[in-house]
Amino acid sequence: MSSPQERLVAQLARIKELSGLSLRALARQTGLSSSSLSRYLSGQLVPPWEAVVALCRAVGRDPRPLRAVWAEAARAGAAPTPRRNDLPADLFDFTGREAESALVEELLCTVGAAAIDGMAGVGKTSLAVHVAHRLAPTFPDGGLYVDLNGFTPGQEPLEPHAALGRLLGALDIAHPPAGTAERAALWRSELSRRRALVLLDNAVDAEQVRPLLPGAGKSAVLVTSRHRLVSLDGVPPVSLEPLADADAAHLFGRAAGLALTEEEAVSQVLRQCGGLPLALRMAGARLCHRPGWTVAVLAERLRATPSRLDSVFAMSLQQLDAVQRRMFRLLGVLPGADFDAAVAGALTDMPPDRVGAGLEELVDAHLVQEPSPGRYRMHDLIRQYAADIAAAEEPEAEAALRRVLSHYLAQAVAHDQTLPSPHRGQPSPGDPAKALGWFDLEYVNLVAYFDAAVRLGVDEVVAELPQAMRVWFFRHRGTDDQARLLEAAAAAAARLGRDQQRASLLADLGYARAAAGRLTEALAAYELAEQSGPDDDVAAALALRIGFVRRDLGDLEAAQAQFRRARTLFEKIGRPAGQSQALAFDGWVTLHLGRHSEAVELARASVALADGPAQITGLVTLGVALAPDDPAESLRTLQNALQLSEQNNLQHNQAWCHNYLGVALRIMGSPEKALEHHRRTFELLEPLAEVQLEVDFLHTYAETCRAAGRYDEALALLDRTIEFARELGRPHDEKLAQAAREIVRAAC
Repeated sequence: MSSPQERLVAQLARIKELSGLSLRALARQTGLSSSSLSRYLSGQLVPPWEAVVALCRAVGRDPRPLRAVWAEAARAGAAPTPRRNDLPADLFDFTGREAESALVEELLCTVGAAAIDGMAGVGKTSLAVHVAHRLAPTFPDGGLYVDLNGFTPGQEPLEPHAALGRLLGALDIAHPPAGTAERAALWRSELSRRRALVLLDNAVDAEQVRPLLPGAGKSAVLVTSRHRLVSLDGVPPVSLEPLADADAAHLFGRAAGLALTEEEAVSQVLRQCGGLPLALRMAGARLCHRPGWTVAVLAERLRATPSRLDSVFAMSLQQLDAVQRRMFRLLGVLPGADFDAAVAGALTDMPPDRVGAGLEELVDAHLVQEPSPGRYRMHDLIRQYAADIAAAEEPEAEAALRRVLSHYLAQAVAHDQTLPSPHRGQPSPGDPAKALGWFDLEYVNLVAYFDAAVRLGVDEVVAELPQAMRVWFFRHRGTDDQARLLEAAAAAAARLGRDQQRASLLADLGYARAAAGRLTEALAAYELAEQSGPDDDVAAALALRIGFVRRDLGDLEAAQAQFRRARTLFEKIGRPAGQSQALAFDGWVTLHLGRHSEAVELARASVALADGPAQITGLVTLGVALAPDDPAESLRTLQNALQLSEQNNLQHNQAWCHNYLGVALRIMGSPEKALEHHRRTFELLEPLAEVQLEVDFLHTYAETCRAAGRYDEALALLDRTIEFARELGRPHDEKLAQAAREIVRAAC
C-alpha cells in the first residue's frame, strides 16, 4: 500500500501532466520556484497547502478533495518546509528597549522589514536577535542569519555575491547560479513561498544589503548596521540610542548580581559606560568577580582611564591572570568568524584543560561570547581592542597565528583523507558525513585563514589547503572562492619549487573554470599545468580534461587526440577506470565525426573495462550510437546507465542519461516521448546550477522540439543558448545555435 506522501506526489504529478507545461513554465504560472516544485514532485518535500492550491488553480481543478491526502502526508512526513534556525542565542539578561522592540516587531509583521542602526556597542545585534527569537512562532520556516562583516576588524565586508551563496546554501542549494543577479532572483523565489525571518547583521551600507532582500511573500528581513540605511527602500529604519539611566542601572545591577544602593557611585559608572549594554555588562561582571569592592571603588577605577570603553575593557582584563590576559590578546589576531577550544589551544600553545578554563573566564568577563556550545566569538569592538593590545604588547602574535594556520591545515587534511576520492586509494578510517560537516562548519574560517596565510607569506599552507579541500569543493561546485584560492595556491607552489604540485593545482583550477563554462580560461590553466611537469596521474587527467574543453569548443579531432593520449597514460599507470572514461569519450567524438560502427566498438570496450558507476559514460555513448540501427538495445543500454546513476545518487549523471534518452527517442521517431526526458533533465539541473551542462542540453532539447513541430519552444531554447554562449565566451555553441535557429525559422 502506498504511503500518504506517495499518494500526494502521484496527484501532483497528474496535475503537472494535465497542465502540459514544463516544470519551469508551471513554476512561473503558479509563482513557485522551480527547485521547490521539483522537490514537491519528487517527494523530497511536502509542499505547503498554498502551493497545492496554486497548482490546482493552474489546471482549473478544485483543490479541496486533495486537502485530506495533503494533511495526512504533512503529518506522516516532515514539516512542509524544514525549519532552520541559524540565529545566535538570545541574551538571558536582555534589558529595556520595550518601545524599540515593539516597533521592530510591528514592522516585521506588517511591512516585513526593518533596519536597526546605532553606534558600536549600543546593542543592535542583541535587539535583533531578541526580537527574532520572540517572533519565532510567527515565522515557522525558521530564522536565517548571516554576518555581513561590515565593521569586523581584519575582514573585508562580505560581497553580496558571496552572501547570497551562503544564504542559498542555508536553503540546501549547494550549487547556486554564477551571476549575482541570478542568485538574487533565486533567493527571492525560494523565500517567496516560505515564512522565514532573515537577519542580516553588521551591514556596511545599503548597496551590500539590497540584493539580499526578499521579494514578494511572507518572509521578513531584519538588518543591523552602524549606518542609517536611508536609501534602502521599503526597509524602515529604527535607530538605537544608548540605554536610558533606569534601564542601564537595571542591566548593570543584573550583571553585577546585586541590588544597587550607592546612587552617586552608580551614576558615575553609568556615565563612564555611556549607556552601552556591552560596557555595562562588562563593568557589572567586573564587580561580580570582586565581592570586596563597592560600586564606588569600581567607579574610581573606571575614572582612571580617559576613554570610557577602554576603561571598561581594561577593568575586565584586570580580573584575569597573566595567562588569561595573554589568551585574550592573542584571540584578537584570529581572522575567522568564530573558533573552538582546539583553535584557542593552537593559538596559545596551552593544554586543553587550561584552554577550557581560560575561555570560561573570558566568557564570564563578557570578553568572549559563546553563541553555541563549544563555539566562541568576540564582539567587533572587543576584538579590535584585543588586536591593538596584541600589536603593542605581544611579540609572539605572528608565531601564534602561524600555529593556528598549521592546525587548520592539519585538520583539513585529516578530514579530507576520510572522504572517498578517485585521486587516492582507500580513504582513511572515519565518518565521511562528519568530515563534510566539519568543512561545512569551518568553511568561512578556512577561507579567512587562507587569506591570512597569503598575507603572512606562509606558502606551505597556501599551497596545500586548497588541495585538502578538493573533495569538498568538488561536491560544492560553484563555490565563489575556489578559483581565487587555487590561483594563489599555484603561485605559492611555484615559489616553493614544487612543479608537480603546481601542475595539480592548475589542473583543479582549469576544472573549476570549465565547470563554470569558462572554456578558454580553463584551457589556459590546463596548458600551464602541462608546462609544469605533472606526474603521470595528473598528466592523464589533464589529457582527459583538455579533451573535454576541445570537444566543447568544437575541435573534435583535437579532442579525440587528447582522449587517445589519456587512454595511453591511464594504461601506463594501471588505471582501468580512467582508460574506460577515455575510451567512452573517444567513442563520443568518433560518433559526432560520423563514424558510427567505430564509435560502437569504442563504447563497448569502455563498458568492458569498468564496473558500477564507472560504466555510465560508456553506456550512454553506446546507447546513442546504437539508436539508429538497434533501438531495443539502445534503450536498454541507456536505461541501465540511468539505473546506475539513480542507485548511486549521481544527479549530474541522471540529467545526462535523461537528456540522451531524449536524443535516442527522437532518433527513433518518438519526439513527444523524448520531450518528457528532456524536461526531466532540466528538472534535475535546476538546483545544480551547472551552466556548462545546461548549454550542452539546450541544443538537444531544441532539436527535439523542432522534430516535434514545437517551433516556438525550439526558438526560445536556442535564444537562451545563444545568450548563455555569449555570456560565457563560447563561440562554437553560439554558432551551432544560430545555425539551428535558421533551420527552425525556415520550418515555421
